[in-house]
Amino acid sequence: MALTKSERRKRIRSRIRKVVSGNETRPRLSVFRSNKEIYAQIVDDVNGKTICSASSRDKGIKSAKGNKSDIAALVGKAIGEKAVKAGVESISFDRGGYLYHGRVKSLADGAREAGLKF
Repeated sequence: MALTKSERRKRIRSRIRKVVSGNETRPRLSVFRSNKEIYAQIVDDVNGKTICSASSRDKGIKSAKGNKSDIAALVGKAIGEKAVKAGVESISFDRGGYLYHGRVKSLADGAREAGLKF
């Protein structure tokens, strides 16, 4: 019995979440990727709070030109800047069941550029 793409991603995601969790000193950077947009959140799992978030639908990013990977890099930069402003320096990266490639990788590189340590 073959799994659908979304079922496969859910399995991989639960395997990742067994290991990766966020706390106050090292929160989790969670990535969600749809066909058109990309979203990122920095989450403190212990207290159940989202510290900051950014997406490709935000005002400054929505009007940007470029392919989806370029826009993902802008989202990474935005989430990194917001996190540094909120006092977060190091994070654990949760790729959300997606391969670390393409848009997910460029988001991570953008966040590193903005000053986050993985």
